Amino acid sequence: MTKISQHTRIVKETACILGFQFCGLSKAQKLNEDAKWLEQWLNKGMHGSMKYMENYFDLRIDPRKLVPGAKSVISLLINYFPSQKQNADSPKISKYAYGRDYHDIIKNKLRSFLDILHVKIGEVQGRGFVDSAPVLERSWAQRSGLGWIGKNGNLINKQNGSFFFIATLITDLELEYDDAFAKDYCGSCTRCIDACPTDAILPDKVIDGSKCISYFTIELKEMLIPGEMKGRFDNWVFGCDTCQDVCPWNRFAKPATDVEFSPIYEVLNLTSKNWEELNAETFKKIFKDSAIRRSKFAGIQRNLKFLNQ
Repeated sequence: MTKISQHTRIVKETACILGFQFCGLSKAQKLNEDAKWLEQWLNKGMHGSMKYMENYFDLRIDPRKLVPGAKSVISLLINYFPSQKQNADSPKISKYAYGRDYHDIIKNKLRSFLDILHVKIGEVQGRGFVDSAPVLERSWAQRSGLGWIGKNGNLINKQNGSFFFIATLITDLELEYDDAFAKDYCGSCTRCIDACPTDAILPDKVIDGSKCISYFTIELKEMLIPGEMKGRFDNWVFGCDTCQDVCPWNRFAKPATDVEFSPIYEVLNLTSKNWEELNAETFKKIFKDSAIRRSKFAGIQRNLKFLNQ
């Protein structure tokens, strides 16, 4: 077995040990096609007030500029699909936020990943990323064979659907690379497009982020939600899963086994009245380790008020 083959085996085994369901490897290089697409998307203003997406453009499209000396991009998927559902009278929370903040959980796993590589391989330079850095993680996951980009903009895995967090580890290790996922299994299905409450899903896999419910309930920092969205939020108070819930491929979704993603009791059980009666101190106490804290207490109160108008 060559050294590259041995290192590849160690990487794949480490991913499994740390609880990642899928691991794909691709060569670190500039994403020329993605660069054109991203530039056009930004120029059309589809990122709304998310001005941070305009920053570090060169780093987003070339991992070698983000991590000097990078040779490989390791793409990892970890399942978060919950085994429990919210009560019918609870304001709807996106499933990824049912439990502890995934950023904290996955960053710890990525640190452990690098520690294991240091022990088993030696001096390895690398950085781990999860949804909070200029990395086009869905493109890398597709390039490493983990799935295809659906019409709703999500990575869809043929075995388990789309309820996955994507983590990315960029390293200076040379590895054996997986084939890109070349086929699109969405076919003529338009269920996600038809179901989107705010018509944010456009043809050709273009998502108008400035019209997405997740954008309004999480990213929008202004205290006023545009009036034209009134009555279109379908009781979503944090994020939105509609396009994933209707996707036929998610019939293959299996409940997550990682206890760290176990739902917070209040997420499943608080009624609208309970939410409205929360004060800032109680909110902070309940959601101190939750992704829901991103919206802050004032943001959640704004969202609730908008739902009830």
